[in-house]
Amino acid sequence: MRVPTVPRPRSLAGQLFAMQAVLIAVLVAGYALFTYVSDRHQAQEAAARQAAAVARSVADAPSVRTAIHTPDPSAELQPYALQVMRDTEVDFVTIMTADGIRWTHPDKNEIGRHYLGHIEAAQHGHTFSETYKGTLGPSVRTVTPILDNGRVIGLVSAGIRVEAISQRVQEQVTALLGVAAGALALGAIGTYVINARLRRHTHNMNAAELSRMHDYHQAALHAVREGLLMLDGRFRVALINDGGRDLLGVGQEGDVVGRPVAELGLPAPLTGALLASEPRVDEVHLTADRVLVLNTSPVSGGERRGTVVTLRDVTELQALMGELDSERGFTQALRSQAHEAANRLHTVVSLIELGRASEAVDFATAELELAQALTDQVVAAVSEPVLAALLLGKTAQANERGVELVVSDESRLDDGLLPESLSARDLVTVLGNLIDNAVDAAQGTVRARVTVTAYADDDDAELVMRVADTGAGVDPAHAELVFQRGFSTKPAGPGGRGLGLALVRQAVNRLEGTLTVTEAPEGGAVFEVRLPLRTSPAGGGAR
Repeated sequence: MRVPTVPRPRSLAGQLFAMQAVLIAVLVAGYALFTYVSDRHQAQEAAARQAAAVARSVADAPSVRTAIHTPDPSAELQPYALQVMRDTEVDFVTIMTADGIRWTHPDKNEIGRHYLGHIEAAQHGHTFSETYKGTLGPSVRTVTPILDNGRVIGLVSAGIRVEAISQRVQEQVTALLGVAAGALALGAIGTYVINARLRRHTHNMNAAELSRMHDYHQAALHAVREGLLMLDGRFRVALINDGGRDLLGVGQEGDVVGRPVAELGLPAPLTGALLASEPRVDEVHLTADRVLVLNTSPVSGGERRGTVVTLRDVTELQALMGELDSERGFTQALRSQAHEAANRLHTVVSLIELGRASEAVDFATAELELAQALTDQVVAAVSEPVLAALLLGKTAQANERGVELVVSDESRLDDGLLPESLSARDLVTVLGNLIDNAVDAAQGTVRARVTVTAYADDDDAELVMRVADTGAGVDPAHAELVFQRGFSTKPAGPGGRGLGLALVRQAVNRLEGTLTVTEAPEGGAVFEVRLPLRTSPAGGGAR
């Protein structure tokens, strides 16, 4: 058994078309009815005026008064009345005695008979009009007296049949209906054209589907944790979800929508990417405290209509990648040291097999003292465990790349000095990226060296971390550019360059510290970071 299907609701455009067509039809029909009633009334008034004019003209004619005084008035008045009927297009002109006996009539058989209608007012010298059913049927007629020296000597009645009036109105209504049909057809065509365009814009969906889509759109917009930003053709914010407001740091103010991107106070590289006409794919950008991955896609339909922007927060991912890079460096360093340890062990074993036990003991003792001395030097200077572990790992990593990493004698950082506001991850980000940058700069130079200094000032108000290298240094013109994402003096690798120092400045700004770069006395660059260890009475402000 076939189950009957429920008809699909008419599309919104179809509903509007039907409603507009019915509205136009009702308006045209109402106007036609009003015009018909109005024209009928006007036609009756016009017929009454025409009949009155004809009746008065006949009553005022001297020839009519002369004919009345003849022995046979009908002989002269009948041809005259018929001529007046033809000339004035009235249906009858009846000339009668003061008592209502006809002298003229369109039907000769009615001559000599009594006039059908009211004549009392005319007998008293007054002209009046009425609609009355006479021998020719219902008619609009006017009766007026024929006066001779103030005495009523006869009466004249002129009239137009109601049927003739209706025929005139019908002709006018027919023409009106033709015009109305044309207006309805023109309105229907215009409505169809407009609704065809509306169907294209609404994809032929009905109102319920559009409402449901809007509800889904709003739910999805606020449920997505990633940032979604839509810009119009003039690069103004057309739409932004909660995730986008949070990632861009523009708050929850409603006035963000409609504002140009350039007025949102975003970093210049990020603003430039949003204003770019070409699409961007997985670009990394920094804000005050986040690392964002940006994707843009232009919306075009014959012309540029706007841009769709998606934002992902990879701050935690970037930090984990940095830690993974550090672990990878540690692993490589350990692998290299294991290889060196195996060589030294083979040397000790060989000395023992050769009977040189004392030389084997001296060789092994010297190697142990060298390794212990490095550890003792780092731990003695920096007893804070996270930084100490970082320095030991970076020392081995730098050594593998032919760079000597030393901790200066000024360094002094006791364990437990750092407050909770300085997280271990931030310290690793700042100092680890500075050391990596310094090792890259010093590698390949003569007596390549990186010097690290970390200490708290005299009143323990600031943590000072300084990293100096023996590289080519930083051009004073680039002293500010080196901290921007994407800037690098080295060729870009597979993963891109120019992010490390930008992450350092992001972390320093978040910790309300300062970051500077100067030229080292013996050449190279000196990067210095100062981070507050105490909260200011006002709650801490950006330095």
